[in-house]
Amino acid sequence: MNVRSATSPVLSNESLAEHVEAPAVEPSPGKRHGIAIVANDKIADWLLPFLESYHATNAATPLFLIPYDDNLTITRRAAAAYGITIVEDQPTEIDRLAADLYPLFPGHRRRLRKLQALSLPLDEVIYVDVDVILFRDLRPVFGALQPGKADFIIASPSFEYVYNHKRDQYPYLKNARLFNDGFFVASNKILNLQHFIDTIREDAKTFHTVRKRGMLFAQPLVNFVVHRRGLQVAMLNECVPNASHESFYKADGVSFRDGAPLDARGAEIYFAHWAGAVSLPSKRAFDAAWRDFSRRAWARIGK
Repeated sequence: MNVRSATSPVLSNESLAEHVEAPAVEPSPGKRHGIAIVANDKIADWLLPFLESYHATNAATPLFLIPYDDNLTITRRAAAAYGITIVEDQPTEIDRLAADLYPLFPGHRRRLRKLQALSLPLDEVIYVDVDVILFRDLRPVFGALQPGKADFIIASPSFEYVYNHKRDQYPYLKNARLFNDGFFVASNKILNLQHFIDTIREDAKTFHTVRKRGMLFAQPLVNFVVHRRGLQVAMLNECVPNASHESFYKADGVSFRDGAPLDARGAEIYFAHWAGAVSLPSKRAFDAAWRDFSRRAWARIGK
């Protein structure tokens, strides 16, 4: 795989995130683990706080940045500053799949490029959207995948933005666990890009029958392939002791201990996700941390 990386400078000791740096935990011997994101300059205002939060809490885990397109001037500068890997391989098969599925939406097909996370040279990968900040070390999540029991790990459900009412006509979809694909843990030993290609080749008609419309592209597809292949979907809080399933930026009852958030039941929130947000963070529970990460990130790379 063709990649580019750089060495990250040392973080100073002034950050809010200093309180949430993770203990030294090593992944399973011989296992290759990593985190993957998709980004470009258009979303730099989200990318930069994410990278700063990654640097503060997860720098021991390799981070792979999948380009959304070629608009990467700020993105490449940020990658160099944080010592992360830019994936240089062209996602030819993914783009072909996207064009076949969504011929009328060329401007949105690249949302499927998150599937390139499944082609990285890793045994397990955590994919995460960049309208997120990380609060805790994600390494305890690695190793939680169990074939036949926890084939695919998600953080939170999504009841309204996956399928339409026709899903009930299909037994394997009727009671399936629907999920937000802004965070997932996967292994290409269990689910890989070829599985997506094969599933759609065999059953595209069903996918188009049941998928939710309304400018939704990757999320219905990821759900459909996982469900069609009979994979067992597990929640983060079912796999990691004391982990919360909460991550929504509008969450109620959030408190902070040592700089990291807890949900209303006292469980540990691993990240905050501004899914569906129409403006940058300002006054909600996680917003002060986001603004701090943003300020530090822009200072790090220079505007």
